[in-house]
Amino acid sequence: MASGKAPQKDAYALILQAIDRGLYRPGDRLVESELAERFGVSRTPIREALQRLETQGLLARDGRSLIVASLDHGQMAQLYVVRAELEGLAARLAAQHASPEEIRVMQEMVAADQALVNDPDALALANRRFHRQIHLASHNTYLVQQLDLVHRSMALMATTSLAAEGRGPVALEEHSEIVAAIAARDGDRAAQALKDHLSTAFEVRLKEEAASI
Repeated sequence: MASGKAPQKDAYALILQAIDRGLYRPGDRLVESELAERFGVSRTPIREALQRLETQGLLARDGRSLIVASLDHGQMAQLYVVRAELEGLAARLAAQHASPEEIRVMQEMVAADQALVNDPDALALANRRFHRQIHLASHNTYLVQQLDLVHRSMALMATTSLAAEGRGPVALEEHSEIVAAIAARDGDRAAQALKDHLSTAFEVRLKEEAASI
């Protein structure tokens, strides 16, 4: 006989998703009682989730409060180095192992995302989905797990590089080149195209950082 009890919500996943989608941004304070009310979860799993996120470096202490952590210049640079190497590997493996169906999905994503070039927030979400599709197409569970960790830390950047003027259309052209290389089963070209894509995104962030000083 099936139980009528509703499944327990995963407080950790809910808070992580909220940070990833920009509902909570770097510097925002997370209050246990407010989170419990927002997500409809009791305070105990919220408290445990906050402790876990703090241990992972996604939250930081500000006095007695917990806030969404932020990345300094050095951390951002280090993150891009690791991301470029891991994502380059994912693209290389995707060129070897992606199924025809997975390649078609990536091609359709690039085509559909053209409609989002004037909406940086929507494009940023679509961008994350696109990159994750490449990760999955690598067919390497351990690599996907490491990239999940990297992309959690990417959520600690207050803005998206896709909001920079003219960046959206260029980024989609770069996505198209990455998929074309994967479809051609050219691992070297796919890896380099993805690394170049991330290098350009990093350069955009550095220019924005310099302009804000």
